[in-house]
Order: sequence, then C-alpha cells, then structure tokens
Amino acid sequence: MMANLFSSFDPSTNFNLSLNWFSALIGLFVIPQMLWLIPSRFSMLWVTVTSSLHKEFKMLIGEKTKGSTLIFISLFSLILFNNFMGLFPYVFTSTSHMTLTLTLALPLWLSFMVFGWINNTIHMFAHLVPQGTPPVLMPFMVCIETISNIIRPGTLAVRLSANMIAGHLLMTLLGNTGSQLSLLMLNFLIITQIALLVLESAVAIIQSYVFAVLSTLYSSEV
Repeated sequence: MMANLFSSFDPSTNFNLSLNWFSALIGLFVIPQMLWLIPSRFSMLWVTVTSSLHKEFKMLIGEKTKGSTLIFISLFSLILFNNFMGLFPYVFTSTSHMTLTLTLALPLWLSFMVFGWINNTIHMFAHLVPQGTPPVLMPFMVCIETISNIIRPGTLAVRLSANMIAGHLLMTLLGNTGSQLSLLMLNFLIITQIALLVLESAVAIIQSYVFAVLSTLYSSEV
C-alpha cells in the first residue's frame, strides 16, 4: 500500500529510470504553436495575466532594474504549469520534490545575496537591524535577522513542495478507500474528491504566485 501511495512522488518508478521528470517538459510538446501565433481566447487571457503580474512586480521592484520582472513572470509560469500537470492522473508532480523547488529557490536567493553584499554592503548591513530597535537588543536582532535571511530559500522550497504533497496524499488516501464503501458513501466520496480537486487547483495557482512574489520581495530588498 505504501508503494502505491507514494508512487506518484517517486521519480524512478518506470524501469528504474527517472523518466518521470519529463513531465516538466510535456507542455513543450502539448501546447501547439498556433496557440501563440493566432490570438485565441486562451492567449489573450494569458497576456492579461502576465501584464497584471508585470505591473505588480514592477511596483515591488521599482524602476531601477528594467526587464527583471520577466524572470519572475517566467518563474510563475513554470511553477504554475508543473503544479497543474501534477493534477492529472498518473502524471509525476515535479514540484513536490525538493530537487526542483530548491533548485529554483537557492540560486535566486544566492544571486540576490552576492549582488547585494558586493554592491550595496551598507544597505545590507542596515537590513540586519530594523529601524527603532533599542541598542540593547541590537545583537539579538542581528542574529535573528541573519538566521531568517539564511533560511529563506529553504522556506520557499519547503512551502511549495509540502503544499503539493499534502493535497495529493489526501486525495490518494481518500481514493484508496472507495472500493470498501457503500453506494451512498461512495457518492459522498466523489463529491469530496471533486471539491478537493478544485481546492488543489486553487493551491496550484496560489503557491506559484506566492513563490514568485516572495522572490520579488527578496530581490527588492537588495
């Protein structure tokens, strides 16, 4: 049972090869080129979403760095696509693994830190002590701010992967009990599963948005 329960999170279930990671590239083969060449309803909706994200990220980052919002919009699109691919049956959820989420979070945070400490050293030191802190508490605040800064990539990665795993495990656990239920309880289970699927769709959008916004906020501090 445990092997079946966690098989959707195992990257090497097929022939002892990590072929399941190809789920992150399925969109390149599924999405037709004509979708981007002819203005369809989907492409117009996606342009509206990316334009609103661009305005919001531009407001958070500022006018100093031009074109940097494209990085975070691409990050949002990648995570959103992989989250939604995991909602399909028998498709590997790549964002449920720390391998992918930490690969996205750690280089971003590290590049922000290296750039900030090299170019804006005084500004980065000022961030370690919040404004209005009493002199007695300054050493403790420096330790707390340093620790909170170091664990940022870990919290970004764990938040995304944990939310993806939690919903999928709950749906799998409920689905495995279907063969043991009566007809009345089975109907109730189907309604519950549909509600959970809608909730997971909302979580897929929210988590990709949260990941992109927090990355933008971390870059705006630099």
